[in-house]
Amino acid sequence: MTNPHILIAGGGIAGLSLALTLHQVGVRCTVYESVPELRPLGVGINLQPNAVRELFDMGFTADELDRVGVPAREWALVGRNGNDIYAEPRGLLAGYNWPQYAVHRGQLQMLLYGKVVERLGPDAVQMGLRVTGYEQGADGVTAVLADAEGRESHATGTLLIGADGLHSAIRAQMHPDQPPIQWGGAILWRGVTRAKPIRTGSSFVGLGTHKHRMVIYPISHTDADGMATINWIAEQTFDNSAGWEGDWNKKVSAEDFVHHFEGWNFDWLDVPALIRGAAEVYEYPMIDREPVPTWVDGRVALMGDAAHVMYPTGSNGASQAIIDARVIGSELVAHGVNAQALAAYDARLCGPVSELILRNRGAGPFGMLNIVDDRCGGEFDDIDDVFPEAERAEFMAGYKKAAGFAIEALNAAPPTIAPGAQVPV
Repeated sequence: MTNPHILIAGGGIAGLSLALTLHQVGVRCTVYESVPELRPLGVGINLQPNAVRELFDMGFTADELDRVGVPAREWALVGRNGNDIYAEPRGLLAGYNWPQYAVHRGQLQMLLYGKVVERLGPDAVQMGLRVTGYEQGADGVTAVLADAEGRESHATGTLLIGADGLHSAIRAQMHPDQPPIQWGGAILWRGVTRAKPIRTGSSFVGLGTHKHRMVIYPISHTDADGMATINWIAEQTFDNSAGWEGDWNKKVSAEDFVHHFEGWNFDWLDVPALIRGAAEVYEYPMIDREPVPTWVDGRVALMGDAAHVMYPTGSNGASQAIIDARVIGSELVAHGVNAQALAAYDARLCGPVSELILRNRGAGPFGMLNIVDDRCGGEFDDIDDVFPEAERAEFMAGYKKAAGFAIEALNAAPPTIAPGAQVPV
């Protein structure tokens, strides 16, 4: 094709980040999103400094991110008895050149969508159309589309990028023999509650054990009364031998599970009250997929959850989706809009991110809780007697390196896409 055009399946964080990246480097694209209208659904997620750097390079400002979230100041693990296991500053306070943000997922998606419409025009995102498969030719690829009534149509482009999430039809065609979705036994209950933030006022806190814990962090700035929107995740691990038989995402009552956390009261936090204070609570299984050997099939590539859905233990899912978009953009600049660019993207990320999936399955940075449980059953007075400071620091440094946000390496790295870089014509 003389005027390259990239088709993107999915209008989530991954697909919209890619659309903005392609516009930045001078490539036409169209996003196909299955829902008829985007709404700010979901709860809290974290954006690591490596992803925030990319958002800034895409033209977003700190003021815009402040409207959908709040810069994180601390990451901490706390034992079931309320004693600290590990705590460290995050973002700018840790020495990064970019902040870490805790944001509302749906509001971030709407922020991205608004920029896509502003920069690419309202027709850049086609709603109510799901990509159900693809066919490849010598010079392009055809996406098979279906609307809500099942009516089929087609769209032809130079490349097709599958950003269509956990249940990706593109991945299913690319890897028809992939194993089913993997459930490790943990059930998550998620909600948001208006409450006073704890510790620094913008702390990400993991509280409990590796099989029974809370994760708590604010996703808004405090109001005049000192209250913020607090995102929380309650987690309990069960026997998974029978497999997951429930819904993937269902609304439940706090009373269905709060008994698992009765007695979790501290002078700085009342966990049952936090849970009961949420207007809505949703239940999810903690799931991922087995890594696949490649994310690419000729002119078709996977990104985001379609490529690497992972346990949320490392807060890497959305961040990696944004990184995927930027690496695709950089390889298009280097190679042009062709299969070679997708192969280079695959070579850079598929192997390392597949390792990250398995690392997160082993609890990611929350693996510290496993170690504490193994050594003392989770009860301790002085963590240094159980898990020395140097060993804790080494553990965290290893995770940051694997996840791509080690401070020195990230601060010293050149931009993923150089300012003003364009795809060769």
